[in-house]
Amino acid sequence: MIIVKLNAPEFEYDIHSLVKAFYPKQDVSVTAEEKAYDERCIWTMQLDYLKDTICIRWWENEYDTVDETALIPKQSVELPGREFKVDFSNRAETKNLLKQNLYQMLAAYTGKGLPWGTLTGIRPTKIPMKFLEEGKSRDEIVSYMKETYFASDEKIHLATDIAERELALLSKIDYENGYSLYIGIPFCPTTCLYCSFTSYPLVSWAKRVDEYLDALEKEIDFVAVKFAKKHLNSIYIGGGTPTTLEPYQLDRLIRKIKCSFDLSDCIEFTVEAGRPDSITREKLEILRKHGISRISINPQTMKDETLKLIGRHHTVAQTIESFELARKIGFDNINMDLIMGLPGEDIEDVRQTMEELKKLNPDNITVHSLALKRAARLNMFKEDYKDYKMVNTQEHMDLTAAYAKEMGLSPYYLYRQKSMAGNLENVGYAAPGKAGVYNILIMEEKQTIMALGAGATTKFVIPQEPNENHEMKEAYPVRIERVENVKDVENYLARVDEMIERKIAKMEEISWH
Repeated sequence: MIIVKLNAPEFEYDIHSLVKAFYPKQDVSVTAEEKAYDERCIWTMQLDYLKDTICIRWWENEYDTVDETALIPKQSVELPGREFKVDFSNRAETKNLLKQNLYQMLAAYTGKGLPWGTLTGIRPTKIPMKFLEEGKSRDEIVSYMKETYFASDEKIHLATDIAERELALLSKIDYENGYSLYIGIPFCPTTCLYCSFTSYPLVSWAKRVDEYLDALEKEIDFVAVKFAKKHLNSIYIGGGTPTTLEPYQLDRLIRKIKCSFDLSDCIEFTVEAGRPDSITREKLEILRKHGISRISINPQTMKDETLKLIGRHHTVAQTIESFELARKIGFDNINMDLIMGLPGEDIEDVRQTMEELKKLNPDNITVHSLALKRAARLNMFKEDYKDYKMVNTQEHMDLTAAYAKEMGLSPYYLYRQKSMAGNLENVGYAAPGKAGVYNILIMEEKQTIMALGAGATTKFVIPQEPNENHEMKEAYPVRIERVENVKDVENYLARVDEMIERKIAKMEEISWH
């Protein structure tokens, strides 16, 4: 493991994220508290915030090779540290200086760099987006991101390309009077090995799905009344797996939405069909009948052995069959999700997956880098899967990008997650005119998203007022206020009125109108 000791609780998250990016397989502790550890520590760092200085000292630990249980180092060798001036009144600049110095120390020690440099947040496109909105040139953006964050040219150009496309698409969106709607269906045929989302095996809840829809309809009625004067720009039904609903339940939910809201300003209505083992002709025909503009059919991989290992009870053949059926019924905007870094898969497996997708020719491909969350079974029971390598490299991402380009798909949105394989990213590719509007809105946080259902999080986007010098007090001209629904389905059913009251309380607190 790795221990970073602080003399005050400041910037713990940023330090932890950066160290973890260099050492993804190590446990990392960053704390100002005194703690005892029962693991060997490869190096220890002491980071002190002084009056106008940050001082970093660190030591490499060497252990007795005979006694493998010894927790006390045989010796600790001090490594070159750093001390640098900061202005603690400027928190953003202090954080940047701290991360820059830490990055340079870790890069020199490990002999490697990170593709995104010191950028550990999940939305790297926000930086070029802000600069483009301010009228900055592409050269200015590249220079700033290289000097400030040490990001690679490739990642800077990727983020800037996507920011330019996002701005063009978002120009059609009504930020002030518009909003989007997310509806969560937390049921799945089975729980995937890597999944940490709010999802429950349908077999345990099949008899109570209608009760869940009753609760959802209460939230739908609330939003429909409170937002009657707003413009609904996009709708996303996600999960879980929405197509675990029976055909009549899908029909009921979409009818309720269409009867409750004015959809004349809605430019995109997405339903995650998701798992091929949940898709039937009848369900697809219901979605098509209701004019659903975009669906997802998500294979994650086109290798049967991996599908079996990760707990997806469908085959590659079923994925192909579901996709071809959706095309036959008339869907002309289909997304397919892939995950890089799945256990046991190598670059040739990824190539084979992309060859299969090339034959199908989807309108969107979303390439995810595997992010192992604590709640995922693949992380909780990692000893059971230690014989399976989980590898994701720039070569994997370059390969998927090359195939996407060959298929006429361009990158249109980008985000990152903690504990992401290879310290890389998730990228969405789309054919011209087929970019996922909701995906951009949820990432760029430019519009309020009302989220309904178990585990759903509403995000109110509130414009910030400039000060007397016409300057924004924050880095971005909005602030985000979140309202979370309980994750447990049983709790959600019992407390749906409270979920509505939470939203009302937040709206009153922020004077939402």
